[in-house]
Amino acid sequence: MGKFKQGYEFLEHTADAYIAAYGKDLNEAFENAAKAMFDVMTDVNTIEPKEEISVEVEAEDLKELLHNWLEALLLTFDEKRLVFSEFKVNIEKLDGGYRLRGVAKGEPFNPDKHPPEVEVKAITYSLMEIKEDEEGAYVKFVLDI
Repeated sequence: MGKFKQGYEFLEHTADAYIAAYGKDLNEAFENAAKAMFDVMTDVNTIEPKEEISVEVEAEDLKELLHNWLEALLLTFDEKRLVFSEFKVNIEKLDGGYRLRGVAKGEPFNPDKHPPEVEVKAITYSLMEIKEDEEGAYVKFVLDI
C-alpha cells in the first residue's frame, strides 16, 4: 500500500468511474472505497467530519457486501444530502454470509464549500474484484456516473 498514500486510485474506464481501493485488510479497503466514491462526487478534503451515521448491511458474499455498503452511503447522500470523508468498518463472517457495521462521518452537502464534480448514479458489479492476502487487500469496482 506504500505507493498509494490516499488508499485508492482512479483507473482508466470509459463513461464510468473505475476505482481500486486498497488497505491493510478488507475493512480498510472498504473504508477507502467509500472515500473514493465521495471523492468522485466532490473534493473529500473539503468535508469536515461533523456528523456521524451508522450503517449496517448484510450480504451473501463480499461483492454484494461492498455493493450494499456503497449503496447505503449513496442513498444517505440522496435522501439526507450528507457527504462523508471518514469511515470506519468492521466486517464479520456469518453463517451463510457477511455483516458490515460501519460509521461514516461528514456534513451536509454545500455546493459553495464542496465543489460538485460528478453525480454517482449507481454502484455496479461490473469489473468488481475483491482480494485479501498476507500483503493486504484491494477492491475494484465501477460507479455508474
